[in-house]
Amino acid sequence: MNALKRRLAPLALATAALATAMAVPAAAAVPNTATPNPATPNSTTLNTAALDAAVALQPSDHTAGQVARVSTPDQVWQGSSTNAFTGRGISPDAHFHIGSMSKTFVAVVLLQLEAEHQVDLDQTVQYYLPNTLPASYPAITVRQLLDHTSGLPAMSFGVPNPTVDQVLDERLDYFTFDDIIKASLFPADGSTPPLHFTPGTKQEYSSLGYRVAGAVIERVTGRSFSEEVTARVLHPLHLDQTSAPAGKLRVPRPALHGYVTDSTGQSVDVTEQGDDSGAMISTTADLDHFVSALYSGQLLAPAQQDELFALPHDGDGKPVPYVDGSDCNTGPAQGQACYGVGLKTITLPNGTTMWGKTGHDLGYAGGFFATRDLSLRVVYDAGTATSDSPGTPAVANRLIAAVLSPSPQQPSATDH
Repeated sequence: MNALKRRLAPLALATAALATAMAVPAAAAVPNTATPNPATPNSTTLNTAALDAAVALQPSDHTAGQVARVSTPDQVWQGSSTNAFTGRGISPDAHFHIGSMSKTFVAVVLLQLEAEHQVDLDQTVQYYLPNTLPASYPAITVRQLLDHTSGLPAMSFGVPNPTVDQVLDERLDYFTFDDIIKASLFPADGSTPPLHFTPGTKQEYSSLGYRVAGAVIERVTGRSFSEEVTARVLHPLHLDQTSAPAGKLRVPRPALHGYVTDSTGQSVDVTEQGDDSGAMISTTADLDHFVSALYSGQLLAPAQQDELFALPHDGDGKPVPYVDGSDCNTGPAQGQACYGVGLKTITLPNGTTMWGKTGHDLGYAGGFFATRDLSLRVVYDAGTATSDSPGTPAVANRLIAAVLSPSPQQPSATDH
């Protein structure tokens, strides 16, 4: 295994060619829907015209299509664009690869296991997974995996960055958690990748840490992550459009298609992909249902619920620093930790705090965010984005701008 799909530094070129491939009018979108919540059927709080415009493809988006859903306690809006390559409308109910949004599901399963006294978050990884980490590593706790303070190296450290063609050739391959851990921490040259910092002293987003967390779930329960998340989360919440496919290639229809441009400039459909043990597929409606249930306490006991929103602190009670500040750069505590257990906090331009998770997969980039009181929930996904893209899809920023814009039925404070 010489390439892991979610470690693709050189793939910015993969989306660059799409700008010329998409002659899509700014207003092109399938008919979108805004339905009142049955609890308050006469609400018109969302600026649906602005949301319709936000989800429509713009030539500068470098995406092949996008879907979104915005909800308040009173109203639900969902919309989608056309597919830039086929010209056909994309269903607002389209399925897509959720990438690292699955980390929140991993965290929920481990928090449930903690409540059942099957896992102690302050126990070490070395206790649950003997001989899985290099012997020279200090103790790393399960909690440090979940709140990104483990200091673990980057996933597949020491493996040469693959070319775009290598990634495309291997996109149907399937990797277990153990495959990824071994390739990352025990490279073929026999070296030991160094920790980035002493565990618990800083925060740095770690995809490898969550693969180790997934391995803890499988070792403790004796079942696959797919089986555990299905039994504990998907079935109880009736998330019938969400799955952890465990290597199964077929994506349920309708589907949001993702594309990557190969070295010859050809756009390759990557909707079907093998991925790894923690990969999941969902829809905007199911993710909205998931976050609503999670934040309202339907999945976790109160003590575990608090873990979701608890930032890691140092001995003085201050949030630990984020390694370079780039991933935690909004709100009053810029440069400090912004990840709790399975969730990230962001601050909108109007000061509203939201919690959620972004996710990138080969050909996909999306996220879900909601206020803790669920007064606002936003879910989006865009087809065609490189798997390691650090940026936020333009549609996400447009959706937030649309949410913050006054509804025609609600004059702004400057109106007379």
